[in-house]
Amino acid sequence: MAIRKLEHVGVMVSDLENSIDFYQNVLGLDLLDKFAASPAVDLAFLGDRESGQVIVELIAGENNAFPDEGKVHHIAFTVDSIEEEIERLKGLKVPFSNDEISTLANGSKYIFFKGPDGETLELFQPTAQ
Repeated sequence: MAIRKLEHVGVMVSDLENSIDFYQNVLGLDLLDKFAASPAVDLAFLGDRESGQVIVELIAGENNAFPDEGKVHHIAFTVDSIEEEIERLKGLKVPFSNDEISTLANGSKYIFFKGPDGETLELFQPTAQ
């Protein structure tokens, strides 16, 4: 199997700075990276600085209308070769949200696909492996 580990869980937030403060000061996570993914969407990745493990991706600006419970946007899985894993999943007739691999400002690659109940899943190839 090409999946190596759970990469992170993407959570939609209404106030990025407030959520960063909570995840850092209440939960004890470290802010590992933060940048604008587009003019309308900001991302923050939090986890363990020592290991470099990302646990939570906070997503702000895309759609702030969600229930009080919060909104899990996607579950991401780390892969060694995103291209090879895409081909494997396509061979299994897994539906992808788009055909293009996206690249973040830090060089990491990702693509979204759907699970059996329509849940959004992500293949994620970090820049440094």
